[in-house]
Amino acid sequence: MTDDLYWDPFDKIIDVDPYPVWRRMRDEAPVYRNDKFDFYAFSRHKDVDEALVDPATYSSAHGTVLELMGPEPMHSGQIIFMDPPTHTLMRVLVSRAFTPRRIAALEDHIRQVCAELLDHQVGSGGFDYVQDFAAPLPSLVISHLIGVNPEDREEIRQTIDQTFHIEEGKGMINDISFAAQIKLHTYFSEQIDARRREPRDDMMTGLAQAEITTDEGTRRLSTSEAADFTNLLVAAGTETVARLLGWACDLLDSHPDQRADLAADTSLVPNALEETLRYEAPSPVQGRILTRDVVLHGTEIPAKSRILLLTASAGRDERKYPDADRYDVRRRFDSHVSFGHGPHFCLGASLARMEGRIALEETLRRFPTWQVDRDRLVRLHTSTVRGYEKLPVIV
Repeated sequence: MTDDLYWDPFDKIIDVDPYPVWRRMRDEAPVYRNDKFDFYAFSRHKDVDEALVDPATYSSAHGTVLELMGPEPMHSGQIIFMDPPTHTLMRVLVSRAFTPRRIAALEDHIRQVCAELLDHQVGSGGFDYVQDFAAPLPSLVISHLIGVNPEDREEIRQTIDQTFHIEEGKGMINDISFAAQIKLHTYFSEQIDARRREPRDDMMTGLAQAEITTDEGTRRLSTSEAADFTNLLVAAGTETVARLLGWACDLLDSHPDQRADLAADTSLVPNALEETLRYEAPSPVQGRILTRDVVLHGTEIPAKSRILLLTASAGRDERKYPDADRYDVRRRFDSHVSFGHGPHFCLGASLARMEGRIALEETLRRFPTWQVDRDRLVRLHTSTVRGYEKLPVIV
């Protein structure tokens, strides 16, 4: 009987530990129906993975956040809310600026920012690992990458924070968040226009100059398109890396023997990050709209249905990962879906992995042990992100 089985992405009580509910969904209702919020949810790894690589059936063009998803395409200009072939063209264009070379060149800068944030915590007795380190780090790194003027970076960092403002009953759909997003878009538009006049060695210049040849001729990004992508990179890259590092800090405190292994041998850190992403996906839910009728596990799902793909549940699916509820930094596995899969695979995955690796290396170098103050931690909850807002540690 599944009458007592209930999940939705807004429930803060379930969200503290959704894994028992998700296990039941995988076992008893792999196509779960929620009438209250009008969506279906896929919880098994195979189903989530197959949906991610099938944009013709599972469309992103109507939005990917439940409270934004409607019957009509959004036409927002955001690449994550596009389907092929438009998405393909835009992704090729932005990839001209967001290059592996540009990402690789950030390693020394990331290490320097980590040192600046962590060094003055040595001997402090304790600090907030998220507020004092995990949250400012990706914001500062991305500001440097895209080319925010040094004198503007603190104001832009605070504006980025405001884009994640959450209001009870409204979630991320509120006036403070919208005003911050508009302010960022205006700032980036002005900066990109300035790069067209006076190029620099930064990503906004790369976006201003990016072009590809199509059947219709040379295609470039408009200022608005370039600003949309810059906005997305800032938003997605800041929030998820902060949550990833918070989870790593929490999990390694709960597994001190594994933390000791990492401190003794930092070559284990990259695999530990992948295990953390599998075990606690910072972005646990991805939305899609069904373009045609589908039958899955005997359930008929009509076209235009809202589908939630539970990437975090997929990471704990024992059909894919043996002993899936065990955290093991030495675990060997071929893949996870925490960065997505297919055409919408996270464009910033390599940057997130680099930031995560360096951040953990530098943390462990200064603090081979720490203790999370579990009486004072504060969770962050939105319909798309799980993690910690505040994570005080005793060092």
